[in-house]
Amino acid sequence: MKKIFLLLMLTKVFINTTIAQVNSTNQQTVYSNPLNVKFGDPYVLYTKGTYYMYGTGGADKGFAAYSSKDLVNWKPEGQVYFHNNKNGWSDPNAAWDGAYWAPEVYEVKGKFYLFYSAQWKVNPKNEEENFKIGVAVSEKPTGPFVDLAPKPLFDPGYPVIDANVFFDTNGKCYLYYSRCAYKHPVESEIANFSRKNGKYKEIEESWVYGVELEPDFSGIIGKPVLLLRPPVKLNDKQAEWESLSVTSGEVNRRWTEGSVTFKKDNIYYIMYSANHFGGGHYAVGYGTSSSPLGPFKKAANNPVLQKNTHKGGAVSGTGHNSITYSPDGKEMFCVYHGRTTKTGEERVVFIDRMEVENGKITVHGPTTEPQKMPSGVH
Repeated sequence: MKKIFLLLMLTKVFINTTIAQVNSTNQQTVYSNPLNVKFGDPYVLYTKGTYYMYGTGGADKGFAAYSSKDLVNWKPEGQVYFHNNKNGWSDPNAAWDGAYWAPEVYEVKGKFYLFYSAQWKVNPKNEEENFKIGVAVSEKPTGPFVDLAPKPLFDPGYPVIDANVFFDTNGKCYLYYSRCAYKHPVESEIANFSRKNGKYKEIEESWVYGVELEPDFSGIIGKPVLLLRPPVKLNDKQAEWESLSVTSGEVNRRWTEGSVTFKKDNIYYIMYSANHFGGGHYAVGYGTSSSPLGPFKKAANNPVLQKNTHKGGAVSGTGHNSITYSPDGKEMFCVYHGRTTKTGEERVVFIDRMEVENGKITVHGPTTEPQKMPSGVH
């Protein structure tokens, strides 16, 4: 009897172990959005076989990070940037808790550089939006990051956010950023339309600029160049989707922000987000150029990423993307934040495959159904 009992127990253990192994295998073959990361403005760095994700939120007046081996399962690494480091220049008591937004980290010559935006404590006119861009450095992707200087990277005379850095094949590097809409009213046919319909007296806009960076990130070279702005005329094919924040009555601002620049087959691509980051109409478009500082021509197939709630889906507010690649480098992914009917107002991270062919970007998202794991995951 004991032998039969022991045999039954061993059989049960074997079956349970087999089921667990099968479940484990299944977990490694598919994933579903959103990921279990509550970030806005997500940015992914890949170094030495590990991915690191940075974003807005999840930290006390600074920035946090997550790590992953497969782009899908993320482990918290804690806070990696603190505003009160020895060279800290920001004001944690300003509006939006200091507005520590949109961090991006780049590896250069064995060191890691964090670009971010925050409220500058030098504010003689007491501006509500006194955002500037800073650069901090660390020996590790998990910090702690210390500001390169006790001041922002540069001061263009207006508030700036959403830093993105592009390293060209000729060794030069470029900074892209968004001039905020704050106190930046712009005349356009959309503004006239809004006034005539009694919606808003003026429409403020944010624009994307580019400028060459000093190789040591100590400052900029030359003057910033305007690269992207919302359409001026109503008959512009981009006007409808880029103006939804205004035409839907959401707010009197049109945004062009959250840009990311990359190069493929000698074409420069700049992806950007339009509409209110806090609303459902937030969406992504792109432009192309033969030069890193433009001029950029907006694509006919914009937007390439937008809400799917109008089609019966659960995702809205899709935007501020970055790009990354699968572990074997064969697949390109669009990393972005969005909201679902379950997450409500909280921004969560999505990754979806994207393709770039013959000057055209296609993003296969937003998705919530099961997807294959990124190629090269072991």
